[in-house]
Amino acid sequence: MEQLEWGIVGLGQIAHEFAKSFDQTTSRLTACASRTLEKAEKFAQAYHLPKAFGSYEEMLADPAISIIYVAVPNRQHLQHILQALNAGKHVLCEKAITMNRQELEEAMALAEQKGLILAEAMTIFNMPLFHELRSLIDTGKLGKLKMIQAPFGSYKDPDPTNRFFNPELAGGALLDIGTYAVSFARWFMSAQPKVVASTMIPFSTGVDEQSVTILQNEKNELASVSLTFQAKMPKKGIVAFENGYITVDDYPRADKAELFFNDGTKEFIEVGSSFEAMNYEIENMVKVINHELPNQSLYFTKDVIDLLDQMTQAWNS
Repeated sequence: MEQLEWGIVGLGQIAHEFAKSFDQTTSRLTACASRTLEKAEKFAQAYHLPKAFGSYEEMLADPAISIIYVAVPNRQHLQHILQALNAGKHVLCEKAITMNRQELEEAMALAEQKGLILAEAMTIFNMPLFHELRSLIDTGKLGKLKMIQAPFGSYKDPDPTNRFFNPELAGGALLDIGTYAVSFARWFMSAQPKVVASTMIPFSTGVDEQSVTILQNEKNELASVSLTFQAKMPKKGIVAFENGYITVDDYPRADKAELFFNDGTKEFIEVGSSFEAMNYEIENMVKVINHELPNQSLYFTKDVIDLLDQMTQAWNS
């Protein structure tokens, strides 16, 4: 089968990590684009890419490129997603895929109209560990799900001009670290929850700096999501069932989990590698394009974006 070619839009830190990680047999990274040819050429040289473009439009016009990886700031995601889809390219977009549900629905509608694949680069939906845990839960061994805890605290330099706190750059914890925490909770809940309570304390610029949210679904499964940009918290997810509980350390790119049962026994599970997180996203994207996998992650992404909207609405009411 002929290898599919990828191009990158947006050449910041996450794009460097993507290019450095890229290691596939069914596809290859061949191009990058920036607003200046000099920046694109420098990136291409660093990662041995054969093509560098001084405009996004030039790269999208290249018929050899099948997939665009969108790594621009959050507020620009929709613009570049729509441009790529209109150019006939599949799109893998960094999290959070869009600013809100309305934008996501617009992008999804265009992808469907064009017969193209749109997906979010959310590690939790692609890491092998989470699929293994989902299979284990489905056996019923742990009983019914009762409660989930998803904390995420990351200390950021309190500079109002940086992207973490700048409202013009879609700053705030929710669209950055919050997407991981909500995605973790949604992955394990057996039905889409609703936000039943949420409180937020803003930074001086008005963006969300810390928040606590309670989710509940029709099966009375509960989840708590705690976020902050001004304190470190361990990214330790806990998923509690009738017969025991699961702990997942550093859950955004986890490859290990522990199971603790009510009778005092425990199990250790290790699947995949945290260092290959981006390659799992790339591999699964290609499998979806080649009809080897359903686009399951977009189903969860849609639910997560809806929950982020509900949290924002709760803060603004």
